[in-house]
Amino acid sequence: MDYGLRFAAIDVGSNAMRLLFTRVIEGEKNKPFFIKESLIRMPLRLGHDAFTRGTISKKNCDSFLNTLLGFKNLIDAYNPISYRACATAAMRNAKNGLDLVHRVKEISGIDLDIITGQEEAGMILSRNLNQYLKTKNNYIHIDVGGGSTELTIISSGTKQTSKSFSIGSVRLLEGKVQKSYWEVMHAWINKKTKSLGPIKAIGSGGNINKIASMLGTYKGESVNYTDIKHLIKKINAKNIEDRITILGLRPDRADVIIHASEIYLNCMQSAGAKIIIVPQSGLADGIVGQLYDNYKRNNVI
Repeated sequence: MDYGLRFAAIDVGSNAMRLLFTRVIEGEKNKPFFIKESLIRMPLRLGHDAFTRGTISKKNCDSFLNTLLGFKNLIDAYNPISYRACATAAMRNAKNGLDLVHRVKEISGIDLDIITGQEEAGMILSRNLNQYLKTKNNYIHIDVGGGSTELTIISSGTKQTSKSFSIGSVRLLEGKVQKSYWEVMHAWINKKTKSLGPIKAIGSGGNINKIASMLGTYKGESVNYTDIKHLIKKINAKNIEDRITILGLRPDRADVIIHASEIYLNCMQSAGAKIIIVPQSGLADGIVGQLYDNYKRNNVI
């Protein structure tokens, strides 16, 4: 017997590409349970080209297209009810981004959507993060990617405002973040949070997920500012090889995790948040949530 509803999501990020397969089982009162059946991650750093050259190289274009063709074959085998593919900052910045979208359609049949930073943050917040929000509390949601950081202020159980900033882990690695970028982001955070009182952070992105797991916390638990600083100091003391072989970091994580943590810590400090909740939910999860919601709306009895 085939239990549940199957959905798939493709997340084309600046540091990696991901394919997520999720089965949704509806429990009592149609409450959905999202079961992650498989997550395939391809460490193709499109952001290196996009942020340093302004265009994605032929070599990476070929790897990108081959990856999506492979993803499409897996999706066909999985046979989900529906799937969606979204691309973020690297594709937004690359001059040949739209050309690649057309080539993807021709080669694989995939409709790849280049989404805005606010759309990205909205999809992440729309599903799994809601269960961690308490209506009486104030939050700043910090989503750090390779090319951008999306910030959302949440108060009284609702989203108040959000903004995307061109500060990301790969951009920092490549030296493409000017001092003024930080100043603008800090000013925005201060303006939007100064009247809220006590605030907590919610973090999404592969690097904060890894930081949380290295600190021994589980999905949905929180880590504090001081513990993150101590861990990053420990990681920073090791060279890239030792980060990989001793600490067990992926090669494409080992060189950006310090930069990503700098963004989380800066945002937390500006907002006055001492802890950050880590639901370990990303864009692909948000896409699946959106697909499920669309399915339910279109299949109301």
